[in-house]
Amino acid sequence: MDTELKDRVSGRYIAAGEAVFEEIHRIQRTIEPTLMRLNYQLLQKDEFQRTLSDLIGDPVDDSVTVLPPFYTDFGKHITLGTGIFINRGVMFTDLGGIDIEDHVLIGPFAKLLTVNHPTDPNERRGLITKPIRVKRNAWIGAGATILPGVTIGENAIVAANATVTKDVPDNVTVAGTPARIVGAIE
Repeated sequence: MDTELKDRVSGRYIAAGEAVFEEIHRIQRTIEPTLMRLNYQLLQKDEFQRTLSDLIGDPVDDSVTVLPPFYTDFGKHITLGTGIFINRGVMFTDLGGIDIEDHVLIGPFAKLLTVNHPTDPNERRGLITKPIRVKRNAWIGAGATILPGVTIGENAIVAANATVTKDVPDNVTVAGTPARIVGAIE
């Protein structure tokens, strides 16, 4: 993980003309061949893990399963614990940082988005980044969207197609758009 760059961009507005904006775009261009290899070549498990490790810049534990296609717009600000399962078609916009703790399940076509844009039309070409954290044993259902700055609590369940706009406590199920608590997990 590129922690120096992450520290410079996380939690703040980045204007389109800033030098760091160009640095971000340069890194995005360099990950394209790695994403193509992950998603469009038949790789054995060990090759896939090595390629994913190269993409995120940290070793990926053998207990982690990521089914292709896997999409990311940056790649270098993803942290993966152990025993994680990420299903097909998941999208990470990870410039703000995505931390996935141990034994998390992420359903197909879920989106974890750490980047947003200002509502002011004069600043809209810039970016606002906020990290996402998914705690141990959480389950994010198919097609769910997790927005910038959200923490998903330990053992929490995010229902399919939910849109999570604020933190989810430990041991609850959330559903809907915007997501709201619909049940407790005993």
